[in-house]
Amino acid sequence: MALKHTVKLFAVNKNGCAVFTQRANSWWSQVEMGPPDAILGVTEAFKRDTNPKKINLGVGAYRDDNGKPYLLPSVLKADEKLRAQKLDKEYAPIAGNPEFCKLAISLALGDNSEVISNGLNATVQSISGTGALRVGAAFLNNFFPGNKTVYLPKPTWGNHTPIFKHSGLNVGAYTFYEPQSCGFDFQGALNDISKIPEKSIILLHACAHNPTGVDPSPEQWKELSQVVKKRNLFPFFDMAYQGFASGDIDRDAQAVRLFLKDGHKMVLAQSFAKNMGLYGERAGAFSVIGDSKDEADRVMSQVKILIRAMYSNPPINGARIVATILSDPSLRADWLKEVKGMADRIIGVRTQLRENLKKEGSSKNWQHITDQIGMFCYTGMTPPQVEKLIKEHSVYLTKDGRISMAGVTSKNVEYLARAMHQVTK
Repeated sequence: MALKHTVKLFAVNKNGCAVFTQRANSWWSQVEMGPPDAILGVTEAFKRDTNPKKINLGVGAYRDDNGKPYLLPSVLKADEKLRAQKLDKEYAPIAGNPEFCKLAISLALGDNSEVISNGLNATVQSISGTGALRVGAAFLNNFFPGNKTVYLPKPTWGNHTPIFKHSGLNVGAYTFYEPQSCGFDFQGALNDISKIPEKSIILLHACAHNPTGVDPSPEQWKELSQVVKKRNLFPFFDMAYQGFASGDIDRDAQAVRLFLKDGHKMVLAQSFAKNMGLYGERAGAFSVIGDSKDEADRVMSQVKILIRAMYSNPPINGARIVATILSDPSLRADWLKEVKGMADRIIGVRTQLRENLKKEGSSKNWQHITDQIGMFCYTGMTPPQVEKLIKEHSVYLTKDGRISMAGVTSKNVEYLARAMHQVTK
């Protein structure tokens, strides 16, 4: 605990005599400077660079083929529709917009989900995916009856560990990524998961694993589900990219739906940042899926108590936009085309990057670039190669070799391939 204290100082009065004065030292003098955020650091360095060919591959936000932020036409239409209604700006309920919550969980589980029709889910609006994870972690810390340790894939999104630790949970890890192949270490994952203590929590990326872009195949998901079930582990699904990964909302939700079909109970975090481009609107959802309607009602009451103490109630505009799009057949059809267009562009530049590396004469196997999926790609480049890429070619990315494919365009892909070849040959 920091203590406020006084420091004695010498001063000279108007008669030239030395006197003691006292100055209160700061309450926060013991606070150390924290390390800068890795992604923001990349962006700041990029901004300072004067090279006209510079490329920023650090930021995890979608960009169009001109490298500009993309505002989905369906979002603009929904916004106009809402403005025409001249809605008030009153507080949302603690659990958020009820229509949004219903539509969000239906998007995740499917419109014909028995979980929803039987009232087995407690779903609340959250402050995007990060907020969903934080609310979920707080709920588990308060009420989970098993081992309050959450096991994360190695590696995982950089914010997962701080969120769970901040919520009071312990954090463990299981093997996921295989550096040699830049792919999924399926056997390593099975081995590690089979050793996790029973009644522990396991975090699973539903699709488009962040940061690697490596996803299990449908067959591998089936086997993972059985191992998780055999070990009596509790799944926490993080689904931040539904639709954005493959362009198909159902395909991207198949792991979550498979686990439910296999009889798992779970919690689920959703985000509409990536798939609707609503980054700053902070629209997300958190769901607990249990055994009965009565259980769901009791869980909902406790989640609302947690939210009330955290942030009282969520923002209204993003949830209204999502609900408007998902409830309007025409807007929903437009959005499905747009999200597929975003996914297809990412898939397309992956192919272009791999082809251009081959054209440059690279003898390395870059197949993992197209095998991986979603916004991020683990290139397999080493920290020294990354440093060279930044210093000599003004291509900015994180030290682990992760690039945001959203920053790759048809206009810079040749330059990027040439630069990557130069530092890896």
